Amino acid sequence: MTSKTLLFRVLLFSLLVLMGAASLYAASPGDRSASAAGSTQQPATDFRGTWSGTFFSKHSNVAPFTMTVVISPDSRGHLIGSSSLNSECLKGAQLEVTVTGSNIVLAGSDEEGDSMTVRGTVDKTGTLLQASYILNGSATGKCETDDGAGSLAKR
Repeated sequence: MTSKTLLFRVLLFSLLVLMGAASLYAASPGDRSASAAGSTQQPATDFRGTWSGTFFSKHSNVAPFTMTVVISPDSRGHLIGSSSLNSECLKGAQLEVTVTGSNIVLAGSDEEGDSMTVRGTVDKTGTLLQASYILNGSATGKCETDDGAGSLAKR
């Protein structure tokens, strides 16, 4: 029985070593040389901090609005945004922040049930976010749906 256990452990260890080696060599030769010489990729953007800017609706009857978002980690370490807006359709909303590389999604709603989603990409300097938005008004129907684009700059 002990020889079977020893054989199983040797096979398992060998499999783990092979899997680790395969993952090391899975990158293309160009990727390995870039890693050896130092990373040439843009470092991840730190989205924490204060971002502000103006958004313009695609609809001519909707006035532009300014927005300021303070992004910080919550108690679990997830990024959240506290926003203030001068919009007739949305008051300050608590936003969940999702980051994938240089792309960011801010999504949430205010106390009245109006919701907003902002999707954008930060520039190479990590300080200017070009974004589009969609806003869904509450059941009161005061604003219904609006969408447009704008930018937020990191202060």
